[in-house]
Amino acid sequence: MVILLVDKQIGQQKLPTNIRFIYLSDFQESVAQAIIKKYNAHTDKLRWSLKPVLLKYLLASYNKVIYVDNDIHFFGSFDFLFDMLGDSSFLLTPHDYPRDPTKNQNWFEANFRVGLYNAGFVGVCKKALPTLDWWGNACLYRCEKNYWRGLFDDQKYLDLIPIIDENCHIVRHPGCNASEWNASIRNRTYENGQHIICEKYPLVFYHFNQYAINQLDTHDPLWQEYLECLSNYQEDHNKLPKQKNQSCIDDLKLFIWKILDKFN
Repeated sequence: MVILLVDKQIGQQKLPTNIRFIYLSDFQESVAQAIIKKYNAHTDKLRWSLKPVLLKYLLASYNKVIYVDNDIHFFGSFDFLFDMLGDSSFLLTPHDYPRDPTKNQNWFEANFRVGLYNAGFVGVCKKALPTLDWWGNACLYRCEKNYWRGLFDDQKYLDLIPIIDENCHIVRHPGCNASEWNASIRNRTYENGQHIICEKYPLVFYHFNQYAINQLDTHDPLWQEYLECLSNYQEDHNKLPKQKNQSCIDDLKLFIWKILDKFN
């Protein structure tokens, strides 16, 4: 496991043998340096824009690389994803937002505002290097949420990758990148100590972003297993993820959206 840290240094003596940290100083290519210079004052934009840079850097040492956000937790084997990279250059997982235009229109339109694919997971092999160069340059161009321009940070650019890269593969397994935003499409049940998606597929990995955390029942075995695992590595339980009230800004955005929708 390789972790990119953009804001601090960790002494090597503290590291488990299977974890390696890398830092901004490890990136020397011109696009990487330009991204660091442009977004250094905006930590989120910097981290998001460095995903293609990080993947390209790691492909100099590894034949296959899978990137995951730090709020993703694995519940099942992911070996088959690396196997997919034997034939495919790029792996993407769809958001699978609700897509019924007759109801939940805010979620339906999120497919087009936020992007079809979730940037919390990306798989690549060496054949993806030209595509990673393109993605890096796109993030350097702009990394921002701007619906008028059709942009959503580093993520919306992924919509083009299946067109740019003919060897891109869309991972259809519903147990990959499951979350509460796609719960209506990927129904989750708990059977004999296992999390099952769509009554058939084992849960491979779940994306615990803040929206998902807020929607989960605190007694849900999924949530309990996640917290139990994290507590093994975090002595201060006050720092564990917790449910939060939706911000006033988010409430206002949703209110305005509903008002505008009545006039369309």
